[in-house]
Amino acid sequence: MSETTQILRHRTVTLPGGVRLHTVEQGDPLGPPVVLVHGWPDSWFSWSSVLRHLDPRLRAVAYSQRGFGDSEHPGDGYALDRFADDLVALCDALGLERTHLVGHSFGSFVVRRVAEQHPERVDRMVLIGSADRMGDPLVEEVRAAIADLPDQVPDDFAREFAAGTVHRPVVPEFFDALVAESRKAPGWVYRDSWEGLVNSDDRDRLRDVTAPTLLLWGDSDALFDRGQQDRLLAALPDARLEVYDDTGHCPNWERPEDVAADLGDFLLPR
Repeated sequence: MSETTQILRHRTVTLPGGVRLHTVEQGDPLGPPVVLVHGWPDSWFSWSSVLRHLDPRLRAVAYSQRGFGDSEHPGDGYALDRFADDLVALCDALGLERTHLVGHSFGSFVVRRVAEQHPERVDRMVLIGSADRMGDPLVEEVRAAIADLPDQVPDDFAREFAAGTVHRPVVPEFFDALVAESRKAPGWVYRDSWEGLVNSDDRDRLRDVTAPTLLLWGDSDALFDRGQQDRLLAALPDARLEVYDDTGHCPNWERPEDVAADLGDFLLPR
């Protein structure tokens, strides 16, 4: 889809527990809703290029999860279930009884948990750069890399980590902004949220997902391989896989126009 005039509506939503989340909306306020959940350690901004091309008939909501971006950084609550609870609470606050959910990487595990625990709340689901489970070598590599991160994450660390997740070059200004956004999370949030992710294993719950699911994966993903996609496909009751050639872990950064088109095709009624 061609680029649309982008009018973003920023607001802060306070959840019942008091945590404040930075949210961004665009599109038709009465259109089919879709909530986009970012990866680790990103923010809503990681969806900005996709939003620029997304069909304006959708009511699109992107937000920064607790601890990230301009959302509040509470001292605890970084287990995966808490992130999923935040997503449900955000939907409640926005009046979304049933919605489409789209998650990238870490965010894909969050939306899966919501779809497993609250199938009645999820219409369709898109998982970008996901896997059936986190591989042990990746878990240990990242755990070691972030063990001594200071509260103010160094620019060179954030830049190197982000660069290691992409295969195709991205617009330099977009990449610089991504790095700046990722550095808004303190080092301890990196660690606590990483442990919350890797200590969760939902493989025995994937069969509980009733939402039709689209998997988007780049064939040059350095984090999750094709075998993980095939196992995820086999575990989900109603899923299909779209493979992007010559693309890394972040199709939403590397091929935003293609991702936006695939989202529109999958989420909008025909």
